[in-house]
Amino acid sequence: MDMIKKGLWIGTATGFLLGLILWIFEYTTGKRVYTLLLNVDFIPVMGSIDWPIYMEWLFHLIIAWSIAIVYVAWVKYQTDGRASSRWATALVLTAFAALTYFPLTDLAIKETPAFDDLAAISYWLIAHLAFGVALVKLDEWTNRKK
Repeated sequence: MDMIKKGLWIGTATGFLLGLILWIFEYTTGKRVYTLLLNVDFIPVMGSIDWPIYMEWLFHLIIAWSIAIVYVAWVKYQTDGRASSRWATALVLTAFAALTYFPLTDLAIKETPAFDDLAAISYWLIAHLAFGVALVKLDEWTNRKK
């Protein structure tokens, strides 16, 4: 499978998984972690537009696609391809993504979880951990399909 196509496929699946998990957390707890995921209100020009949900999802998927493409490329060209290399790459990329909780919370204009809301931070981290695990597992699955 072409590296870009593989990254787009894995990014779509992992991006939807991340969004679904955060939606479930928000729906069941009231913690606005799904809102935080899709929020772009702090970005100049973009933030002044009341985007429909499908556009907010597109913005989210662009990030997920980017992470997955970087993951696939890094594993292919910068590692030996062993499982430990795939897990380490996913861990680093996912950690960076998970740490966006803090700047996104700080920059958000609309209501999002508090900067120090441990429950919301936990939900955010759990969802991003699932994203990282899914990156590796879907990569392994697509490699077996060859």
